[in-house]
Amino acid sequence: MARPNILIFMADHQRGDTVLPDHPVVAPHVRRLAREGVTFTQTFCPSPHCSPARATFHSGLYPTRAGVWNNVCNNQALTRGLADGVRLWSQDLAEAGYRLAWSGKWHVSVKESPRDRGWTELFVSGAKPAEHQIGWDKYREMAQRPEPAARGEGEILRPGYGAYRLYGTAADAGQAYDERTVAAAVKALPDLAAKGEPWAMFVGIASPHDPYVAPKRCLDLYDLKDVPLPANFDDDFKDKPRVYQRMRRQAWGQLTEREIREGIRHFWAYCSYVDELFGKVLAALDATGQADNTLVLFTSDHGDYGGEHGLFAKGIPCFRGAYHVPAVVRWPGGVRKAGRQVGEFVSLADFGPTFLEAAGIKAPREFSGASLVPFLRDEPPAGWRDDIHTQCNGVELYYTQRSVMTREHKYVFNGFDEDELYDLRQDPHEKRNVAADPAYEKIKQDLVRRMWRFACREQDTAINSYITVSLAPFGPAEAFRSSGTACRAPTENSDADTPPCA
Repeated sequence: MARPNILIFMADHQRGDTVLPDHPVVAPHVRRLAREGVTFTQTFCPSPHCSPARATFHSGLYPTRAGVWNNVCNNQALTRGLADGVRLWSQDLAEAGYRLAWSGKWHVSVKESPRDRGWTELFVSGAKPAEHQIGWDKYREMAQRPEPAARGEGEILRPGYGAYRLYGTAADAGQAYDERTVAAAVKALPDLAAKGEPWAMFVGIASPHDPYVAPKRCLDLYDLKDVPLPANFDDDFKDKPRVYQRMRRQAWGQLTEREIREGIRHFWAYCSYVDELFGKVLAALDATGQADNTLVLFTSDHGDYGGEHGLFAKGIPCFRGAYHVPAVVRWPGGVRKAGRQVGEFVSLADFGPTFLEAAGIKAPREFSGASLVPFLRDEPPAGWRDDIHTQCNGVELYYTQRSVMTREHKYVFNGFDEDELYDLRQDPHEKRNVAADPAYEKIKQDLVRRMWRFACREQDTAINSYITVSLAPFGPAEAFRSSGTACRAPTENSDADTPPCA
């Protein structure tokens, strides 16, 4: 089989449930891709923030090893780019003869651009020397204007920060940034395909990131009366960390129930706009005549709370909506039994190994993730993971948070507040925190043990035995108890097919 071309379309902020067949979002192009490919229904990002999620996607490494913890384009950044020695799968493809083209959002490093990692740049944002922050001069200007006397539609008042608008309506032309990103990709595809060499293209748009400002034609697809409040909207947050409570009370609590539903409606409309853009790229691919030998991935960097628990956007609340991302893969030469759904736990770290295996490249290093090619071939590998982990050191406010989720339970270690434990069998919407319930003590210990074993594997430095910071209910020694295998950290030259910690 000829080495496949690789086409990646990455949205920004899109929830994973929006591409599933029973979701109300109108998305004919993504649904077509799902019919012709495979949908990974349980795909998660490692951190609810653009830069660490994208660094994991491009490196195949979780934040502890990739070295990116929060967004790199502001003064709160813990790092400004990838850790020394981190190699991206794009470099492997380029060295193997692939021609690479990049259009859109990078946001992995402000010390480098895609060209430094093997890509030809068509249009790039979120690269050096980008800065995404408001400085003191802007706040000084803001102080010269009176604060709004009342909220506008979908607005949240923030004295001294400026009002925030959750949703609105764009001109029918859509978002200029995304239109430019897609136009550059569509223009470049014919030449890329004509060279006779395998190619890879990354298309990174900024939608449906908040504020949700979609074209009216997309908003008209949805009637407000058909938009329900989420099943966990009535979560009173009494058993949740105080920062969760503050976020809902101070920000989203200003919105009426109708505005919450309007926010959801506008988000759905924005996802339909994303689908329109994706359709343009698919049409350009079809026009090259190379669709049959192209692996296409539709995904997102992270999700959005989408009104669940009364929240929008993403941040420290470790709820599913912020971490669950879409992942639909079509590869006519590599997919068997098209139209399937795969329900195993998948990470953004898995796609780099997938691209390399599809291209026939054996990388002499160990990834956090593993190739999904066996699932595409309908040959599920033995010993696939039975849990999924997250790593977060905060967003623009710093916190230490780790989580582990199995099919039955989800545990969240909050170094800054009380922990969380949810019995997903009885409470799939994460409403009742049972972390303090003695009936769940053994379950909590097992989940903490899993957390530490993963921390060992990923060289997590969120470990310190000093009395004022050793706050997990069970310490790192749990990594070596009842695991059935010794736990070791990965090495640069270890066998990538052999995980260091089971």
